[in-house]
Amino acid sequence: MDRFMQVALEEARLGLAEGGIPIGSVLVLEDQIVGRGHNQRVQKGSVIHHAEMNCLENAGRLKAADYRQATLYSTLSPCPMCSGAILLYRIPRVVVGENVSFQGPEDHLRAQGVELEILQDASCMRLMREFISQKPGLWNEDIGR
Repeated sequence: MDRFMQVALEEARLGLAEGGIPIGSVLVLEDQIVGRGHNQRVQKGSVIHHAEMNCLENAGRLKAADYRQATLYSTLSPCPMCSGAILLYRIPRVVVGENVSFQGPEDHLRAQGVELEILQDASCMRLMREFISQKPGLWNEDIGR
């Protein structure tokens, strides 16, 4: 597994250990992690702290040029809200751990010029499969069902 996706997976596991939803994300610029985060909707009682949004928040303010050279890693396909942030900041590349459990608007991201790499990583899939089977209500809340 890619070292950056490994860190995103560590973030996902941290979220699960905190009683939250196990999705993690990292933002990479020039081969360095500049932001990392995990879904904290449960922990913060938040409607916006998905992993990618939390990661971007933790990265702090970056220059527009930095975002345009960055890669965002997420253990799960980004939802429409997170995809909107990717487009807003013109992040050109997104590496996704898996999109079997959930698939966001990937075609829209591609149509806007975002390069998507879908890994279908077994560890990411297993983590989400186990979580969804144990807490289907919380999962459905997170994805707006």
